[in-house]
Amino acid sequence: MEWNKTYHRRKICVIFAGVALCGMVLLGRLVYLMLFRGDYYSGLATELQQRERKIKAARGKILDRNGKVLAGNKSVCTISVIHNQIREPEKVIQMLVKELGLSEESVRKRVEKRTSIEKIKSNVDKQIGNRILSYGYDGVKVDEDYKRDYPFDDLASKVLGFTGGDNQGIIGLESIYDEKLEGENGLILTTTDARGVEAENIGEERKEPVAGNNLRITMDENIQQFAQQAAAKAYIQKEADSVSVIVMNPSNGELYAMVDYPEFNLNDPFTLTDVFLEGEEEENAEGDDQDALNRMWRNHCINDTYEPGSTFKVITATAALEEHVVSLEDSFYCPGYIVVEDRRIRCHKTTGHGAETFVQGIENSCNPVFINVGLRIGADRFYDYFEQFGLLQKTGIDLPGEASTIMHKRENIGLVELATMSFGQSFQITPIQLAATVSSIINGGNRITPHFGMQVEDAEGNVVEKLTYETREGICSEETSETMRYLLEKVVSEGGGNKAAIEGCRIGGKTATSQTLPRSANRYISSFLGFAPADDPQVLVLVIIRNPSGVYYGGTIAAPVAKEIFENILPYLELK
Repeated sequence: MEWNKTYHRRKICVIFAGVALCGMVLLGRLVYLMLFRGDYYSGLATELQQRERKIKAARGKILDRNGKVLAGNKSVCTISVIHNQIREPEKVIQMLVKELGLSEESVRKRVEKRTSIEKIKSNVDKQIGNRILSYGYDGVKVDEDYKRDYPFDDLASKVLGFTGGDNQGIIGLESIYDEKLEGENGLILTTTDARGVEAENIGEERKEPVAGNNLRITMDENIQQFAQQAAAKAYIQKEADSVSVIVMNPSNGELYAMVDYPEFNLNDPFTLTDVFLEGEEEENAEGDDQDALNRMWRNHCINDTYEPGSTFKVITATAALEEHVVSLEDSFYCPGYIVVEDRRIRCHKTTGHGAETFVQGIENSCNPVFINVGLRIGADRFYDYFEQFGLLQKTGIDLPGEASTIMHKRENIGLVELATMSFGQSFQITPIQLAATVSSIINGGNRITPHFGMQVEDAEGNVVEKLTYETREGICSEETSETMRYLLEKVVSEGGGNKAAIEGCRIGGKTATSQTLPRSANRYISSFLGFAPADDPQVLVLVIIRNPSGVYYGGTIAAPVAKEIFENILPYLELK
């Protein structure tokens, strides 16, 4: 009996000790959670009690060089619902269907979805948002928002670019300068009970958004308008595939305008324009029109290469003068063709130019003259000048997707390749590369970086950051640069570029007519590159017309387009 009592006493002690030990463990755990993990669990509790909604920040504006707004913001609303706060779901559904023009099925699906917050529609007009707010339905949220707005619709669409639904830049300057333009989003914090219903006696906490900085660019809206109107006119008259125009300051690389017509509507960038809808019906039958959109957004000035043709003779002549293998008085003879190895390469004037000096060879854009000059330079040295002039590198323009030069390897350049390269065939460059290289030749020999970015400003117009770009000196001598300005002025005043001549104004330039591959397709690219004043270039214009109908010679159809642009912008820039 005594043993039994002792046994039970021991059993009770063991149980008590076990309970005490568990209590001490629990107490220790409680102390640990309260003292060492209290902040963590307090944060979790706050997250469960608080609901967060973003307030989009206004994106910085894009301004032209004179402060004109090219890309701004429009106040809109985002409509959302919170499922467990809705007391009259049927009324809410019918109201949203009526005000937003959505199907009942799609609205009902979102309203009945058991999520913390469900977006119904964004970019809703401010008036409609205010109307929805006036209904006073519980669980319906109307938040302020911003939508990118482009006042000029299709002006410089492939340069400016546009933003997506999250207000991030997709193409163009909007993409390149996204970090400088985007602001810092704000927040709305609301406290809820265990059921997720907002507490009535606790107000909202707000963290106000911070607007992005503005970007001032070198583009001049008036010059862009002049250039775009001229491109549209040429596109229609010549029934061309596209027309590109670049207007820049050759002394510092500032781009005043860049057109790649047809453009598209920046306020509706995902709707194909008529020209890109043609022939797309079958491809887009399944709704896959991304390829067509990419073509519509593509900027041929920087994204595509082409054989420049005779405009490249500017660069060949510069290399020859630098190499001292030709003088202005040198004599040549053109019978209408030249034989290089086993190839008979013809001149554009099949009857020939006869006897001519180097100056007349440039005025006449004579292929045999430039083939002879190229052969004098030699393949190895000619390749060296490609490198020296910067042709084998990208220009560094502040737009996305710049294409690289397509060029033979040095060891693969034979006499025939050298001959065709000397007058701008058998390799490809971008239009912006041609404009930048010729600018560098005529400005005294300083390789410039073409660019749009000028400076970053705050909302009050104070300069936050001055944007700078690389300049490389000495790609050719000042003497050669002066000679090239003289020669190219004679091309316009006395040679094949005469249709760009303006009375009382000194214009320099070069025409080109190149054939695209395959040659059998009989498709041509007509172009003209000009600058003014010829003795002190302040503005350069490059016009490219792709696959024109009828007459396709650059001197006949591209030079007059450049002349029209010069006639508008020279008085505007007070250069005439």
